[in-house]
Amino acid sequence: MNNAYFSFPMPPNEPVRAYAPGSEDALQLQAAIKELKGKKRDIPMYIAGKEVRTDKKVDIYPPHERAHLLGQFSMGDETHINKAIDAALKAKESWANTSWEHRASIFLKAADLLANKYRFRMNAATMLGQSKNAYQAEIDSACELIDFLRFNVHFLSEIYKTQPISGPGMQNRTEYRPLEGFVLAITPFNFTAIGGNLPTAPAMCGNTVVWKPANTQVYSASIFMEILKEAGLPDGVINLVYASGPSIGDICFKHKDFAGVHFTGSTGVFNQMWETIGKNTPNYRSYPRIVGETGGKDFVYVHPSADVDAVVANLLRGAFEYQGQKCSAASRAYLPSNLAEKIKTKLIAEIKTLKMGPVDDFSNFVNAVIDEKSFDKLATAIDAAKKSRTAKIIVGGKYDKTEGFFIEPTIIEASKPDYVTMCEELFGPVLTIYVYDKKDWDKTLDVVDATSPYALTGAIFAQDRLTIEYLTKRLTNAAGNFYINDKPTGAVVGQQPFGGARASGTNDKAGSALNLYRWLSARTIKETFVPVTNYRYSFHQEG
Repeated sequence: MNNAYFSFPMPPNEPVRAYAPGSEDALQLQAAIKELKGKKRDIPMYIAGKEVRTDKKVDIYPPHERAHLLGQFSMGDETHINKAIDAALKAKESWANTSWEHRASIFLKAADLLANKYRFRMNAATMLGQSKNAYQAEIDSACELIDFLRFNVHFLSEIYKTQPISGPGMQNRTEYRPLEGFVLAITPFNFTAIGGNLPTAPAMCGNTVVWKPANTQVYSASIFMEILKEAGLPDGVINLVYASGPSIGDICFKHKDFAGVHFTGSTGVFNQMWETIGKNTPNYRSYPRIVGETGGKDFVYVHPSADVDAVVANLLRGAFEYQGQKCSAASRAYLPSNLAEKIKTKLIAEIKTLKMGPVDDFSNFVNAVIDEKSFDKLATAIDAAKKSRTAKIIVGGKYDKTEGFFIEPTIIEASKPDYVTMCEELFGPVLTIYVYDKKDWDKTLDVVDATSPYALTGAIFAQDRLTIEYLTKRLTNAAGNFYINDKPTGAVVGQQPFGGARASGTNDKAGSALNLYRWLSARTIKETFVPVTNYRYSFHQEG
């Protein structure tokens, strides 16, 4: 029964914990890491609320410690995908009819469980499974995921309150219905928060979901599913399955009740999905919503007036935090000739101070890249730069996968702005720089804008305010998230809604109300209190 209006005010962002040496937080996180490493987890799928295991097991090893078995997950097949769809469709009516305040309470409880009871366990799982250091795990699998849950409740409550005006003798109202059918969420390895947000955002709106995480993120994804179940999420609302991407796509994109996809991953996969969905459009009950955040080749443009120390610090963080495995990571930088030598000298000196190793040692700034495929791709690019006539490695360039997939933070200096690593996404701790003549600072903006097909994030460094305004306008379409005198990473929910255009996706801005509108279907209702009983208008009457 609806007998009150419920308000969910704008929440504060979850405070980031520092994990200083010897602190209680650091000790508890170390204990959680030790506990997870001390037992091998048998990770099931979750379909219709039930744990589902198969005979096909996939081993999970930390990328930084290849010899240590964390556990196994059960790989599903076509039958499990179909069962997940059936479970989502069966749960749909009941979930859609659940009062908003009760749906909201589930996700707010999940946020509180994550902020307290499960914080260290979730961070430890992200550190071990995805090779993140303590700080990178904290801002991701704790703070950002908590923020997604809390802020989305607030944003959706504001959407529900948005109503049309009514004229005399009538009442107009708008209902924000969930989509007809099920939503497919396909999530990446690099952010546990994205893994949690992509299925929960549509679910919060009353949709039911089939969730397929990357195999390299299953370890932490399964813990988040445990949290959702403890928070009271009804069976079948979110169904977590581990299956091959082609199998998921083949079954879901052909289903008549497919209502939409929430995706983060590669541009190539997203393009293929879009094409497949387009071909299947006549089969669907309604036009599916296609929401995707894909790749990036994110730039840092340094104006001749920039502050050298600010440029160096932000390039180091923007390019090498989490081994550069962020869609937003700084991967190409344009340095003016008047500052280039100072910047390069400081970058080289600072990079030599970065510690690299396993996540258990909290003093390590750099850990391992996610898997062997990524390692080999990065090693190939580094070797090519060593042999190139138009590029050279000025620092780093070493790699070793004996114990873990370790790539040394590497800077390539290209003599041409179209060198391959200035143009193509690598997704690793490799930054390519190009030095331009300071007199050509304006012309170089055309190169920045045109070099990459992507438009996800970008940053400019300059001191003069009129120059900052000019650069901001000149690069209007080059990035969906634009930073002035800051690194191009680290978007915070509610502060910098995240997403890019061009080949970087549909720019539906996760962390804002814009994303939630994509999972709603509005119905406008007009009620006339005293209907007319004569079809004639006044102008039909005789004078």
